[in-house]
Amino acid sequence: MTCGNALGLRVVHRPSAIRSHRATVVTESVHNSRGGPSWPYKKSGKCKEFGKYKQSRKYKQSGKFRNLGRCGAGPTTPAPHGTVTAVRAAQELGLRRSEFDLAVQLGRIRTVMAGEGGRRVAREEVDRLRELEATATPLRERLRTAGTTEGAALLHIGRTRFTGLARAGYLSLAKFYLNRYRAVVWLYLVEELTDFKARHPELLTGNYPAAMRTALDRGEDRRARNWRSRRLGQLLARTENPWEQAAIFSSLLEQDELDQVLDDPREAARIAGLRSGLVAAEPRSPAAREIVHRLLVADEEDEIKWIRLSLALSLEEARARLPLPGRATTVAGSSRARAAVPVMPAVPAVRPMPAVPALRTLLCAWMPGLKRRRRADEAH
Repeated sequence: MTCGNALGLRVVHRPSAIRSHRATVVTESVHNSRGGPSWPYKKSGKCKEFGKYKQSRKYKQSGKFRNLGRCGAGPTTPAPHGTVTAVRAAQELGLRRSEFDLAVQLGRIRTVMAGEGGRRVAREEVDRLRELEATATPLRERLRTAGTTEGAALLHIGRTRFTGLARAGYLSLAKFYLNRYRAVVWLYLVEELTDFKARHPELLTGNYPAAMRTALDRGEDRRARNWRSRRLGQLLARTENPWEQAAIFSSLLEQDELDQVLDDPREAARIAGLRSGLVAAEPRSPAAREIVHRLLVADEEDEIKWIRLSLALSLEEARARLPLPGRATTVAGSSRARAAVPVMPAVPAVRPMPAVPALRTLLCAWMPGLKRRRRADEAH
């Protein structure tokens, strides 16, 4: 049964075989995308004439399956030639789906965009990684993660010292999850912990450095901020479109902070349509979603100012390169946008993590005209 709900979406109610159970409700687009004829098409009576032929390989190869098998689904975007799905690539590389997603985030596996079908992996990339397995460390071994207990044992230090190094920003974080008690569990790459042990043996014994001790005495916790910085760099490296870069920066700001930078409703709508967030999916529970939300948005004053500055610069470049229809780009408007964003203060002294680039270096790497604009501002 198809109906329209309060949000204007067409949903499909699929009754359960057991009378006491509730019906399953999904959107019509999701229902149609699961393969086979949709319920409105079955109800129309046109599906009966095909019989078992519609499920045969000959019918699927005839080209009619796409047009007649899904009522209202519309034309689908063909996949790029020479690519495989993420599930197929993970199977050929011997990775679990979580390991494959982590490899994509870290840039160990290069993907290509395939329209509405999401990201796919080129066949050449899969073959390259499979050939690399024989000569280098296996990819699955390089993606191995460790929690606090295993990481402390790997560095031959106590859990308290390991947590202190992570809170002070000395350790790079790979990902996180919520356990059944809704506590945040941070995971670290074993490969990076081994490298940290070889490069900084002085931090594993003796007294804490003065900067680290000061930060811990103030109760600072830079784990979420370091993870956001690393995840931001991963997402920015995927695109050169300034609108998409602006959408990535906007996902780190609260709505009230975002409204102060996005004063044009059309630009705000464009950014909202491109924004996807730092994680693939958030928890369903409201309490867990609130905990994850606090980890995904900037919470310190200097970080918020830097994100707003980066967002304003991305918008300025987007207006110059890809202006929206009907909007005139003026120098005065760009200068007003720069003046509205406060200047990024000096980076705190406790930022010794080598894997997280400095803020100015990160801006210069992904915002191609920043050095030129800064020299012009200093000249005036």
